[in-house]
Amino acid sequence: MRLRPTLPALAALALLAGCAPTQSAPAAAGGDEQTGTLRVWLFDEASRAPKEAAVKEAAAEFEAAHSGVHVDVQWVPVEGRADKFSGAFNDSSNAPDVAEFGNTDVASYAQTGALSDLSGDLASWPAGKDLLPSVLDTAKANGKTYGLPWYTGVRALYYRTDVFAELGLKPPATLAELADDARKIRAAKPDLYGIATGGKYTYAMLPFVWANGGDVAKQDNGKWTSTVESGAAATGLADYAALLKDDICPPSACANLTGTQSVTAFAGGKAGMVIGGDFNRKAVEQGTVQGKYGIVPLPGTKPGSVAPAFAGGNLLGVFGASKRHGLAVQFAQLLAGPEYQEKMYAAMGNLPTLQSVQKKLAANDPSLKAFVDTLAAGTKFVPAAPGWSKIDSQNVLPTAVQQIATGGKTPAAALSDAAAAMNKNFG
Repeated sequence: MRLRPTLPALAALALLAGCAPTQSAPAAAGGDEQTGTLRVWLFDEASRAPKEAAVKEAAAEFEAAHSGVHVDVQWVPVEGRADKFSGAFNDSSNAPDVAEFGNTDVASYAQTGALSDLSGDLASWPAGKDLLPSVLDTAKANGKTYGLPWYTGVRALYYRTDVFAELGLKPPATLAELADDARKIRAAKPDLYGIATGGKYTYAMLPFVWANGGDVAKQDNGKWTSTVESGAAATGLADYAALLKDDICPPSACANLTGTQSVTAFAGGKAGMVIGGDFNRKAVEQGTVQGKYGIVPLPGTKPGSVAPAFAGGNLLGVFGASKRHGLAVQFAQLLAGPEYQEKMYAAMGNLPTLQSVQKKLAANDPSLKAFVDTLAAGTKFVPAAPGWSKIDSQNVLPTAVQQIATGGKTPAAALSDAAAAMNKNFG
């Protein structure tokens, strides 16, 4: 899931992913009425006005095309969203027709039985063929599709062009070069972190695992188990933990940094590099580094490769109890279609999930190129298991990285504890 940069993005993400819904029996059967009120739940924003304006335009267009239909949009505060959705899962009379939710919640939401499988609707939707497969995968659980990808969020490498020029550096071509460059920056400019890397920045950490050919878990006959102790995953986590050292980003200052705090440090001129999202660009532009930074894909382990990024983002789903299933799907398709994906980018900076819209926008906005290239190179996702939400909210992987970085535990002991905690939550 991807939240606005005006909220603490990673913290809010962890909060959302950690709020697993109360499980319920399958929702009451819905219907296909063609008139009446269409209830829509969308996430509130710290600066909601641009989003609200785009949604109002879509609602007016939809009402004009559907006589007797009224679109009622309710803005759901992020902080109160867990209770709001749990109520809808357990009482179909409280359920909306259409709802926005994060892709990290798909597995736990699907488990409630309250959401409609949109696989058939997606197959017949013309724009569906334009969706990036890796993004579409984040909307699936157990082979079914539970939402239309509305927008996505990926991270790339922000770097200080002035600092790199002064020190004669080029954007790193590999993760090993990234670490070397970070040390050179820290050595030449002790007032800067070589790269602002937070110990609590899970979604900067995971690309190191994936770039090394590892993963954090595997599924076998429907059961998930941790793989963080395996060679490739352990190497990736150790490589990330190595960035939290005095000669790059001192653990005393960086071990507890979240993703938002890491980006804030870079935007404030305190770091030579940071791994940041497309959704962080406005925050960086408002910082002291405005006009003094560039963005490239986060490199992989080999020159020319790109480290797989976490495919965050939000979806538009339809509740099974909806009495207006057809209308609900059509409105979700309107919001997630090319026209309104472009409008939402203009309003909020949301990165579209449709390839054609991405290419169109990137042609007019060079700063998007690194993110579009990252998506094109292939992204990864967290385990599509209900237990992942607890693993995320309990900071299992960040704790292991912090322990390795600070020397609190040996890498083997830290990862053994992490694996045990993960397997307990996977069940």
